[in-house]
Amino acid sequence: MNYKSIADLSEDTHRFARDHPIDVDLVVGIPRSGLLAANLLCLYLDVPMTDVEGLCEGRLIGTGNRYKDDESLRDLTSVLVMDDSVRTGRQMTETRSRLDELDLPFDISYGAIYVSREGHKYVDYWGEMVPKPRVFEWNITHHPILEHSCVDIDGVLCRDPTPEENDDGERYLEFLADVEPNIIPNQQIGHLVTSRLEKYRPETERWLDEHGVQYDTLVMMDLPTKEARQEQGDHVQHKAAVYNTTDASLFIESSQRQARGIARRTGRPVFCYETREMIRPNRAKRTHLKAQQYASRFRENPTSFSLKAVKHLYYVGHNYVSARTQ
Repeated sequence: MNYKSIADLSEDTHRFARDHPIDVDLVVGIPRSGLLAANLLCLYLDVPMTDVEGLCEGRLIGTGNRYKDDESLRDLTSVLVMDDSVRTGRQMTETRSRLDELDLPFDISYGAIYVSREGHKYVDYWGEMVPKPRVFEWNITHHPILEHSCVDIDGVLCRDPTPEENDDGERYLEFLADVEPNIIPNQQIGHLVTSRLEKYRPETERWLDEHGVQYDTLVMMDLPTKEARQEQGDHVQHKAAVYNTTDASLFIESSQRQARGIARRTGRPVFCYETREMIRPNRAKRTHLKAQQYASRFRENPTSFSLKAVKHLYYVGHNYVSARTQ
């Protein structure tokens, strides 16, 4: 799992500005996340910024008005249109086509801080190739990867209950019914995995439905009481066991301690919502588990596995060479 944080984006954007000494008068961001990269870049380059609509309408972000005659966008000669990332090239292609149709009086070039193995073909400048699977801090809770993820509830979708609320009684029922959401992902979640007790499934499902949370499965702890859960005391084991039985490629966990424990027990990546860090498992354990998966697939269908492996190696090598020579 390739991951970039906002701190990484800032550092990589600064490197992009240093490595590509582009003579540019204006940076244009492609909404939404491209505005984040464009904002950083325009600060590093000390040039004005706008979005795509602003470029089409002749205004800068934050001014609220068009430039005066002696400060018109028509006086600019070089414009750089930026996105944070180009994966398939669809958004960049649409933006390029729209601006081409307007026949604007600028020298327009296109760039991205991150590209996929295919995405570099759609830009004039790029910073770093980040292969799939990949996810960024600024889009992780609204990324299609959620469909193939396990996601904690308390501490992620909503806050944790206070000690007073967590009484396994009336106050806890009130918390389950009335707690406000932290986030409501706009993607379907593969597996909601929580340490809430199974007896609270009706209340939990009702809250999820009321707030429009889409998911495939909801896994809870099958224990009778809070005391029994405290006696067992191992939330990490519960969550790690679920993660191991799914084909999920990511677990999003609220607690740093539990996130590290889940990653350690499963050998798979875990994103800690609390600290915004991607916790990657031990490389040796990850390699061992991956080798076991490949061996299992080979035993099931040796011919198909071999053909896919050769094709994968060919395209990885071909795309990498193509990217570095353009």
